Amino acid sequence: MRSITDKLSAALSRETVGLWLGLLGVAIFAATLPFTRLAVEELDAGFLTAGRAAGAGILAAMVLLVVRPRMPSKTDFWKLLLISACVVAGFPAFTAVAMTSVDASHGGVVLGVLPLATAAAGALLGKERPSLPFWLAAVAGAAVVTAFALFRGNGGFEAGDLLLAAAVVSAAVGYTYSGQLARTMPGWVVISWALVLALPISVPVTALRWPDNIGSFQPQTWFAFAYVTIMSQYVGFFAWNAGLAMGGVARVSQVQLLQSFLTLAIAATLNFERVGWDTWATAIIVVLIVLVGRRLMVRRSA
Repeated sequence: MRSITDKLSAALSRETVGLWLGLLGVAIFAATLPFTRLAVEELDAGFLTAGRAAGAGILAAMVLLVVRPRMPSKTDFWKLLLISACVVAGFPAFTAVAMTSVDASHGGVVLGVLPLATAAAGALLGKERPSLPFWLAAVAGAAVVTAFALFRGNGGFEAGDLLLAAAVVSAAVGYTYSGQLARTMPGWVVISWALVLALPISVPVTALRWPDNIGSFQPQTWFAFAYVTIMSQYVGFFAWNAGLAMGGVARVSQVQLLQSFLTLAIAATLNFERVGWDTWATAIIVVLIVLVGRRLMVRRSA
């Protein structure tokens, strides 16, 4: 019996399925900043970063022991180490510290440049060559989101913007190599190995940063910690990596333009942050740009 993915592929193009999987991953990742913002109200940013990596890594190790996929090759091993450094350590650390000084909604719009950064990383590090019209669409989307961030920031960037910029670079590089490896192994295997490779560091750091007053934290703090550990750090990559592999890094990365506005909606509900009409107007413009970019050519190697 064919799998669900095979059945969908029979009715839809491979790139379309990839886009839908990418959208599912984006929906999961969209709640990362709001839940991180909630968690760092009581948890130390260092403990949150190491703890989510350690928890997800232990879960990933259990999954690998049960399923027993093939071992990565030597070339894959080095790429997995880089992915681990970017999406298991870099991005979570930069965003956790940034969320101690800026709102989740602000972080959401700044991270709106991530699709362009991912497309650029795919072109520089991978074998994708987006066409000029595609680049123009990507730049237009990033420009709209950046203008929105400046408007919300009264013409300037917050101190945490540098940390968010570093998070963008980390994620873009990590997503690119994840998408490459996901063409030869399942996406969940990619993130599982990346998390397991980080365990020799994440577990000791978690122990060192363990809070003395851990029993006094509120239930919502632990719920936020559980979300960023299980969903943001692990499960979300199942769909995201598969989407990148099927639809291509450059094209599927443009779906991330929607993440900023999903994050704003969640932040308004979870963190009680005010989201005005200008947010939704910008969201409509970005959606239109994503639809245009979906139809523009991206040359990919076999």
